Amino acid sequence: MIEQIEEFLAQGVADVEEAVRTAAATEIMPRHRQLAAYEIDQKAGPHDLVTDADRNAEAYLTKVLPELLPGSVVVGEEAVHADPATYEALKGGAPVWIVDPVDGTRQFVRGETGFCTLVALALDGVLHASWTYAPAREQFATAVRGRGAVLDGEPLTAGSPGPGSELSVAHSHPDYTTDEQKHALLALRTEGVRPRPCGSAGLEYLAVARGELDATAFSWEAAWDHAAGLLLVEEAGGAHLTLTGEPFRITGGNALPFTAARDAATARRVIDVLARGA
Repeated sequence: MIEQIEEFLAQGVADVEEAVRTAAATEIMPRHRQLAAYEIDQKAGPHDLVTDADRNAEAYLTKVLPELLPGSVVVGEEAVHADPATYEALKGGAPVWIVDPVDGTRQFVRGETGFCTLVALALDGVLHASWTYAPAREQFATAVRGRGAVLDGEPLTAGSPGPGSELSVAHSHPDYTTDEQKHALLALRTEGVRPRPCGSAGLEYLAVARGELDATAFSWEAAWDHAAGLLLVEEAGGAHLTLTGEPFRITGGNALPFTAARDAATARRVIDVLARGA
């Protein structure tokens, strides 16, 4: 099966990009700043929104992506919300497309530009490729394991913070955290760290891969939020670690919070800080 994925990635990366761009052009952008009230619903609460753009873009990608790679399956945010059992495909033996049709739905609903479509391809828990598209900002980033990461065709290099410099860290937004998670993340309020709540997780990962943000600190595991960005950061030279010092696993069971950072030393530094609040 790995040979099938390698063969596909040798020629099919652009086909996936075209599918993602089409989903955004037909289902997402026509609704940007044009959403009617009946096109917006709540899921778990007032901060957990879903729109017709989310549903329709995911439906399109769920149809098209397996056609590009026969035998593959899709794990999408909205499908898992409807049937949590579909998440188990991440642990199966088939190639898995991990899809977040609109990452940053709250920003999308407010008419802002800070949202993106995220797609990643994985097998046996290993990420092999990812696509991150911010259509309102006209930014498209791709990563292929072992082949690097690019943004609009230009190589991405995360680089490293300056020696002893203050670290900029985007962390889980308080609206989405439990009291226990808030307590753990409070450790970031320390000398040498400049924390702020995150926006779209996918765009925060892109900021790390571009060297514009030093690290993230997230307290939830949903693969559709993290898979694309984690590979993007890795292929730009960065690293990710959980609270126990192990890399994040998209199949779950991670010690939280976890971080993705511009380099391994920064990831270790952030985890050491987070451990004080755990």
